[in-house]
This record gives sequence, structure tokens and C-alpha cells, in this order.
Amino acid sequence: MDRSVDMAALVAALNAASNFEELRCVMSPYLSSSGTPLLSLRFMCSVLSRLPDWRRSLALLDWMTPTTPEASDGGAGRRGPPLYPPSLAPFNVVLRNACRAGELSFACALLLHMRAPPLSLVPDAFSYSTLLSALSSSSSSGEQKQQEQEQEQQLRLALSLLPLMRADAVRPDLVLYSTLMSLSLRLRDPSRALALFSRLRADGIAPDLRAFNAALAALSALGLLRDARRLLLSAMPAASVAPDASSYAPLLSALVRRRRFLAALSLFSHMRASRVRPDLPVLNIALHAYGRLGLARDADRLFWSMRRHLGVDPGLVSYNTMLRVYGDAGLFGEAVHLFRLMQRKAVPQNAVTYNTMIAIYGKSLEHEKATNLLHEMRRRGIEPDAVTYSTVISLWAKAGKLDRAAKLFQKLRDAGAEIDPVLYQTMIVVYERAGLVAHARRLLHDLRHEQGGVPKGTAVKILAGAGRLEEAAWVFRQAVDAGEAKDVSVFKAMIDLFSRNRKHRNVVEVFDKMRAAGFFPDSETIATVLNAYGKLQEFDTAAALYKEMQEEGCVFCDRVHFQMLSLLGARRDFEGMESLLAKLSDDPNIDKKELHLVAAGVYERANKLDEASRIIEQIKNSNSSDNGMDF
Repeated sequence: MDRSVDMAALVAALNAASNFEELRCVMSPYLSSSGTPLLSLRFMCSVLSRLPDWRRSLALLDWMTPTTPEASDGGAGRRGPPLYPPSLAPFNVVLRNACRAGELSFACALLLHMRAPPLSLVPDAFSYSTLLSALSSSSSSGEQKQQEQEQEQQLRLALSLLPLMRADAVRPDLVLYSTLMSLSLRLRDPSRALALFSRLRADGIAPDLRAFNAALAALSALGLLRDARRLLLSAMPAASVAPDASSYAPLLSALVRRRRFLAALSLFSHMRASRVRPDLPVLNIALHAYGRLGLARDADRLFWSMRRHLGVDPGLVSYNTMLRVYGDAGLFGEAVHLFRLMQRKAVPQNAVTYNTMIAIYGKSLEHEKATNLLHEMRRRGIEPDAVTYSTVISLWAKAGKLDRAAKLFQKLRDAGAEIDPVLYQTMIVVYERAGLVAHARRLLHDLRHEQGGVPKGTAVKILAGAGRLEEAAWVFRQAVDAGEAKDVSVFKAMIDLFSRNRKHRNVVEVFDKMRAAGFFPDSETIATVLNAYGKLQEFDTAAALYKEMQEEGCVFCDRVHFQMLSLLGARRDFEGMESLLAKLSDDPNIDKKELHLVAAGVYERANKLDEASRIIEQIKNSNSSDNGMDF
């Protein structure tokens, strides 16, 4: 009967139906006298795909297979046996329609409903890729903070589909893996992104440039710079994937963050020699590295050649970086000239521009000019931020004008201004250095009881950074109980704080809460927790964690492996230690010299001096060395 039906007319009639009864009347001519459908399932899928309103496609699906969840408008579906046997194809069409309409909550509910009895359908790659793509590319309305929260919720929902995919034996393809890796990075979860990359390669899928770049960003964020270097300079050429500027940028940025400025400039030179065209972010990193090495003239040459020789127009970050470079080099005249040149050329300036200039005037002991800049930025409609106020307060404190610093801080609090960790920490330090211990304690009290309007998660990081163990622990418990510990950095701050204070049981407790909250630990956190288990003599639990994290695809830094070696030695499991040592010796990513030094130290502490001497001899006789740049 399919060929005799005017599909356009049928779709128009379905669009005109205003309720389920009318829809059923439209479809009644296509049932036999016994109630069996006359149209094929394939034809019905075509009709579903042509309905512009996702609710109508849902209603038609409910007519075909009356087991779908009710739509949000409360429309009731028919009851009775299904006209068509449950099939994945029509559900996938409705799932796609809901995703296109932005009804992502319903789409997720529909996917779960498909898998549950009585349907018991197994979603395929199309089902998951449709939903994941919609979750990763959706945009939210409302205020920026609300948008960020909604996007983060959607991204976490997307990553939560991974266990379902594994259960349904859906093997992600390259595009899906790359999407999931990008999602993990946007959620500031590089460990998960790296685990996905490991799984991609284990599945025999050849990574493309996008996947390699995501892995490089993850490795760099985790501080695994040797692994990132090997991936960039060895693995990518071996896979015939040519790096671009985005490949180099995360590693360059990570080197600069770790103050490895010479290594960063060496990598930048390698990039230029490889004829990879630098983009604006890479050039900004190079300017920053030159400045940190005191090579202001080299930075100056690169800055003024960006447009002429490289075809890249300097951006606001470029100008701000050069202002800081000039300021650090004591070239105050050049800084002021560039600052006014920006204004003459109508180059947009922001709070960072003014913060840098305020700091420069502070270095030249021109405090009044610094204060005048604060007024100037307000006149130009540039809102001072916490760094601005923190810089001004620090300048006044250094000049001995503590009353002005305290009045400004109190004025900000009275005005209800949002005070971030930088400003809080600045004032605590100012008060303590001035001997005003009571004022510092009052600020800490406000943080503990959230009287300053600081979110509990932020307060935890401030207190942990200040080394306030009891206050941070108390606020952390409140944050976890209230569901406000929504960032992995809150848990990491507490793990670091407890570890520094040798509170090993607390380290383990926070780690358990972190895992329960769905956060994927990085290798440094795992190393810290393994150390805590060792101090607690819980060697079996440490070994189980080491194995579990490896199975989940976590890429360990050397410290994790060395920590496990030490734990095996402390347990006097020398057979297991030798087995792990042999395995790590074959791993090209491990620093062999440091590995053998750790092993020798373990044997020495266990009073097994012959074994320690044997390993030391191996080190002496070894002529192997790591080539290239030492990261």
C-alpha cells in the first residue's frame, strides 16, 4: 500500500491534528479490518522524519508502539498491543527530532526508555552519536553563569553515556572518540580525555589531527610533558599526521607554566624549522617566554615583526604581554609609550591592560599615577576586577598606607562587590604582615561561615591555599553535604592540604568522595593517594587502585609507578617489585635512570644491599640517554 499513499498529504493531515484522538483518526484508514497496519515500518519511519514538530512524531510513535514516555505537555498515548513490533529505527528518528528541537532531557529519557523492558531495545552507534553530538553542541539561554552551569551539566550527562555504550557493545568511531575527548577537556577533565585516547588506540583506530591535538592538550594539562613531546615529535610523524600550531600550543603553554622557558623557546624554534606556521596564541606564548628569560629585546623584535613578516596582527593579549615584558625589564618608558599607542590606535584595552600598568607604576614608586589609572579605567567604562583592587591594595600596603588598603577592601565588601580568592588572600597577607592578626582571623571566620558571599567551593580553595587545615576541612564537609563541591580542584586542594599535614586517612576519605562525585583523578592525585595508603599500611588497597586506574586507561606520570615500587618494597613483596621493575624497564616513556635509582633505594631501605649494588652497577654500565629536548 506504500506506493498508493500520498505522503505529503498524510504529513499535512498529521500536522493539522491537535490531539491524539485526531491523529488516530488520520491513521485509521491505514489499518486493516482486523486492526493490523497496512503501511510498512520503513514508510512510517519516513513519515516520522518529515514531521517538523517533535511532539507529533512522538505521538505517532506512541500510536505505532504505545510504550514511549509521555511528552512534557501531558498528552496521553493509546494503550493496547503495539501495531508494529518494537524496532530501533523509528525510535532513532524520534530521538533525532527531539535533539534537533533542543529537547535534550527528553531525548536522554527516551534513550533510557528504549533500553528498559518491555522494549529492551539496544541503541546503536547512530542513537548515541546523535545524542552526544546534540549534548556537546547545544547552547543555553540566560545569564552567562547559568549558561555555563547548564553546559557543564549537559557535558557531564554526555560522558555518563559511556558506560551505557560499553554495555550495549557500541564501539565509538573516530569522530565519537574525538567528540568525547573534547567534552572531557571542556569539563577540565584531562585524565578522562587521555583515557579515551588510550582506548581509541587500543581499539585499533588511527587518530587524526583532532584526536592527537586533544591528547596533546590532555597530556600537557596533566604535566606529562615527556609523553606529550614524544607524541608530538615521534608518534604524529609516524602516523603521517602533520602537526599544526594547535598541536604545539598546549605543550608550549605547559612548559611556560612550569617556568621551562628555555625548553619552550627551543620547541618554538623546532616549530619554525618544521615550517609550521605559528598562530596568534603560539606567538603570545613565545613573547611571554622571552620576557620571563629577560630577553626583552628579542620579545620586542618578535612583536613588531608579527604583522610585517608573519602576517599575524597582534591582539590584545600580545599588547598586554609586551606591557608586562617592558615592565619586568624596567623599560617603563617603552611600556607607557605602548600603552598610549594602544589608545591612539584605538586598540581595545581591558582590565588586564590597566592592571599591568598599575603594577608598572607601583614598581617605579609612582603610587599616585597608579591610583589615577584606577579612576581612568572607571571613566572609560572598564570595570576594575579583583586583580586590580588586589594590586592597588598591595601597593598601598607596601607604601605603608595600610589604612587606605583596609578602607578600600571594606568599601568593596560594603558595596556587595564579588570578592574572589586573589583579593581575600591579598588582604589576609596584608593584615598578617602588618601584625593585625585579629583582622586576618575575622576574614578567615567570614570565609568559614560564608558571610562574605564566597561560595563554599571557593572558600575551601582559599583556606587550603592559606594552609588553614581545620577551617578548610570544616567548610569542605559543608560544601560536600550541600552539593557545592562541583569542581575537581576543590577535592585536589583538600587532598594536597591533608597530605602536607600528614593526615593520610583524610586523604583517602577525600579521594573516595571525589570518586563518588564522578571525578576522574589525575596521576599526581593518584600518586598522593598511593602514598597515603602506604603510610596507612594498606598495601592491597593501593595495589588495587593502581590496577584499577590502569584498566580505566589512566596514563600515569613516573611518580605513580615509582610510588608503587616503593609500596611493594615496603610490603617486602620483592617478587612483585621485580616484575613491575621489568615491566617499567621496557616502557619507553619511563625515565630509566630515575627508575633504577628508586629501585636501588627501595632495596637499600630493606637492607638488601646486594640487590641495591646490582642496580647501581646497571646504572653505571648503562650508556642509554634520552635524546632531544629534556622536558
